Amino acid sequence: MTPFTVLHVCMGNICRSPMAELLLVLRLGDAADLVRSHSVGTGGWHVGQRMNPPAARQVASRGGDQSSFRARQLDVAHLKESDLVLTATAEQVEYVLDLAPDAAPRTFVLGEFGRLAARVDGSKLPPYAPTVEAVAARGRALVAAVDGARDGARPGDDLDDPYGRSDAFFSRTADQVDTALKPFVELLVR
Repeated sequence: MTPFTVLHVCMGNICRSPMAELLLVLRLGDAADLVRSHSVGTGGWHVGQRMNPPAARQVASRGGDQSSFRARQLDVAHLKESDLVLTATAEQVEYVLDLAPDAAPRTFVLGEFGRLAARVDGSKLPPYAPTVEAVAARGRALVAAVDGARDGARPGDDLDDPYGRSDAFFSRTADQVDTALKPFVELLVR
C-alpha cells in the first residue's frame, strides 16, 4: 500500500513548501516513515536548486536535514498521487485546481487546514496504528472531515512569503508552518 501522501506547494519551492515538507517529517517523529511528505513550486525558476539558505537554516535549527532537498515544479502527476495538497496561499489553491479540479476536496491553504483540523474529533476517525495502511485510512478520513468543515480560507491562513527577507522573518514563517501542522500531526499519528 502507498503511504498517506502530503504535497506542499508554494511559488518557487525553495522557501515555504520545503520548510513545510521537512517540518512535517520532524513533527511526525517515529511515524515519519508512515507518511510521504514532498513539495513543489508552481513556477520552474528554481528547479534543481537547494533550499534558500535562510529557509535551510530554519529547518536545521529545528533538527531537520535539508541536505538532499532539490526544488521541483508542480505537475498534474504530483496532484494525482497526493492524498492531501497544502498550499502556502489561496492563490496557489486556485492554481492547483486549474490543473486538477478533482483535487478540490483534498486541497487547502496550509493555515486553513491546520485551523480546521484543530476542530476535528479524533475519536470519529479510524483508529491509529503504526502501519502504513492504518495511517493512510486515518489520513484520508481526516482530510474528508476537514473538507466537510470548510468555512472558506481566510487572509490569515496564507503563509507570508519570506523570500529576500531577514532570518527573523523566515523564523516567523517557519513558526506559522509548525503551528498549522501541529493539529494535523496530533490527529494523524497519535
